[in-house]
Amino acid sequence: MSNKGLDSLFIHYGIRKDDMATIEQICEKHEIDPDWLKEYLLKSYHEKKIKNEDLDEKALKKMMEKALQKIK
Repeated sequence: MSNKGLDSLFIHYGIRKDDMATIEQICEKHEIDPDWLKEYLLKSYHEKKIKNEDLDEKALKKMMEKALQKIK
C-alpha cells in the first residue's frame, strides 16, 4: 500500500479528514475553539476506535455535544 492514500491527520491522530471537518463545523456552531476541542475529543475518539465502536457522523456529534456540556 502506498502512502498516497493516508492523510497527515489520520497518521498523527487516527482521525480522518471528513471526521475532523465534522468536528470543526460543530465547533463553529457552538463558538468553540476547534483546536482546543479537537485535542479534548481525541482521547475519547481514540478509545472508541480501539473498542471498535460506531463512529459515524451521528456518533461524532453525540461525542461533541457531551464535551460541550462539560465546558458550559
